[in-house]
Amino acid sequence: MSTDFSNTKVGIVISLFNEEVTTLLLEGTINRLQELGFKNENVTIIKVPGAIEIPLTAKLLAQSKQYKAIICLGCVIRGETDHFDYVCQQVSQGCQKVMLKFNLPVIFGVLTTHTIHQALERVGGYHGHKGRDAAEAAACMIEVTENLIATLGSI
Repeated sequence: MSTDFSNTKVGIVISLFNEEVTTLLLEGTINRLQELGFKNENVTIIKVPGAIEIPLTAKLLAQSKQYKAIICLGCVIRGETDHFDYVCQQVSQGCQKVMLKFNLPVIFGVLTTHTIHQALERVGGYHGHKGRDAAEAAACMIEVTENLIATLGSI
């Protein structure tokens, strides 16, 4: 990437539920943002109790118009009830609504797995690191949106 991200502000919303996994997600996200040139003082981290609270918090960050992207991090692990399905659907749709309403990249870094083992495999295990991937997607989408705005004018 050729963009200088040193003055670019990014918001991160992270769920504390399944904190063993989400802490690793956050670490990977921050490490990759630093590697891409984002400065720590330009990264705002907001912690919320669970995944359901992510979209509202992302919306409030988007309304501030301070950020070029919002990264949403969480981990929902399937249990014995349908709760998993409702939570996953609400969080993914809520994040999408924020993105489309505010013309702002909202990166969906919420793991939705069947087991804790599957989740851990996605934060530095066999399946890579989804926190790092979320940071990479944010940087990419900042470039894409900035280029589109420069080409098309205000959107």
